[in-house]
Amino acid sequence: MSLEELRAQIDNIDKQIVELIADRSNLSESIGELKKQEGRQVQDRLREEAVIGKIKEIAREKGMKQTDIELIYRQIFIASKNMQETFVAFQGELGAYSEEAAINFFGSDIRLRPYETLEDVFKAVERDEAQFGIVPVENSIEGSISKTYDLLLDSPLKVCGETELRVSHCLISNHGVSLDSIKKIYSHPQALGQCQAFIKHLQCELVPTYDTAGSVKMIKEKRLMDGAAIAGKRAAVIYNMNIINCDIEDNPNNFTRFFVLSKEDAPPSGNDKTSLVFSVKHKPGALYEFLKQLADNDINMTKLESRPTRQKPWVYNFYLDFEGHRLDNKIKETLKQLEDYTIFLKVLGSYPRAGQKNND
Repeated sequence: MSLEELRAQIDNIDKQIVELIADRSNLSESIGELKKQEGRQVQDRLREEAVIGKIKEIAREKGMKQTDIELIYRQIFIASKNMQETFVAFQGELGAYSEEAAINFFGSDIRLRPYETLEDVFKAVERDEAQFGIVPVENSIEGSISKTYDLLLDSPLKVCGETELRVSHCLISNHGVSLDSIKKIYSHPQALGQCQAFIKHLQCELVPTYDTAGSVKMIKEKRLMDGAAIAGKRAAVIYNMNIINCDIEDNPNNFTRFFVLSKEDAPPSGNDKTSLVFSVKHKPGALYEFLKQLADNDINMTKLESRPTRQKPWVYNFYLDFEGHRLDNKIKETLKQLEDYTIFLKVLGSYPRAGQKNND
């Protein structure tokens, strides 16, 4: 067979490959539309990993390098997701820690939409402006983000995932600004509070803002040559700003946990957590009896926290995380038992533990 004939065969195969990828993308788009109509989350990371596993097995049988075929298919997934137009809402400006957390969870190809407030993030998902939202729920130093928990109580949205982000703060300024010329430092109150040891000797005015990355954007737009912002490295890169110092947080063990929100939670992965909010009956030992049900059913609790109900003084709701998925038989039966000890109980969602991969 001549060189031209061999090349003609390759050209024909290339044509078939492109046509098949187009067919696959069209089917993927149809799946995305069907999921939206049914109110289901568009992305399914567990499904994507299952497909990758099958494809790698086929590659192995055909004598192909599995890592090469995985790389090709991940690019196909990116094209399919772009057709499905999956958006993730986050609070803050581009470069915010919430944006970084979204990229960590979904991958760098995800489409992101910034919103000014946490309420706006919830509303964006509820109104189908975005298929997912990502919100901070607790910090390893500052504790829980109460606003997020209050919004979870009232929202119909479900927690479908979680991710943890190591928070590393930087002091960021316009180019040409030196440390001794800074008179004001701008940032979110939590970031300012987490860098007290570094900034206390600077004798600068601390100016709270609604967002870390927004502070960087603001001092750039206003050309503030006597000001600096505390934010992450990503914000400095996005706005082309100068990093004066890195890792200025007081505690290197500074992590923020984020919840991923959608209209439904995730299917069981085999390594899940469930979050719920409840209020116990007003009688002695009610909370003890509630927690005893978990222990008796060998369910491991990972978090318990109380929050005011906002309806009556000194009356509290409890937020609880435990291992397992709400669809597991043991968990399902336990949740039914727990209703006997509560005034109300709401499952916020079941989702893979942070670090677990959970996309078509």
